[in-house]
Amino acid sequence: MLRSLIRHPRTQAILAGLLGAYLALCYRTTRWTLLGHEHIAPFASTGRPVIAAFWHERLPMMPMLWTATHRLFPGAKDWRPHVLVSRHRDGRFIGAIVARFRLVMVHGSSTRGGAAGMLGLLRVLRQGSPVAITPDGPRGPRRKAAEGVAQLAALGGVPILPAAAATTRHRLLPSWDRMMLPLPFGRGVLVCGAPVAVPREDAASALPAIEAGLSTACDAADAWVREAAAGRPAGGMRL
Repeated sequence: MLRSLIRHPRTQAILAGLLGAYLALCYRTTRWTLLGHEHIAPFASTGRPVIAAFWHERLPMMPMLWTATHRLFPGAKDWRPHVLVSRHRDGRFIGAIVARFRLVMVHGSSTRGGAAGMLGLLRVLRQGSPVAITPDGPRGPRRKAAEGVAQLAALGGVPILPAAAATTRHRLLPSWDRMMLPLPFGRGVLVCGAPVAVPREDAASALPAIEAGLSTACDAADAWVREAAAGRPAGGMRL
């Protein structure tokens, strides 16, 4: 009975609202810094499409990247990322949480509706909007990119922007990806790595570079918060 109650659409809507409000609190009470301003600037300042990719484990913090982008680039207020979410109940639940942060949902999945989801994202890119994607989500394997992200970049003719985030105050959840859940009143960092070009004729060949870029961004974020927690000066652009 409890499981049925938790899965009820009305209950999930309430939970999504509470989680969204909690994340908004974390974003507002965290002192954020951006690393890699020079990597996102060419896209945000001109409204060019790009695929922002990050590992699933950093998902709870990544909407803050778009808040920071809109803050740093006033002309990018309409440069809104589109996110692929599963048609499954879990995907709808995640979509309800992140929708409050001005992300646009595109419904599909790797198993059901995957082709429609891919076509939807491709249409978004061709219209000039960015796409945000977790190449190892929603079930892993952890930090292993699926071919879809490279195929999307190749067909759309856009690069992949590796991104990550971390905060000094967080909890690592006992999930398959060891998801990092932020806590309020800490210091946080958003990282944008160098864009990864994907050749149209051999998209799969870019997968090692994509995985390396995403993991390097995570390593940079984790190193930054360690320095910040130790009270040592950490670089980057304060937001």
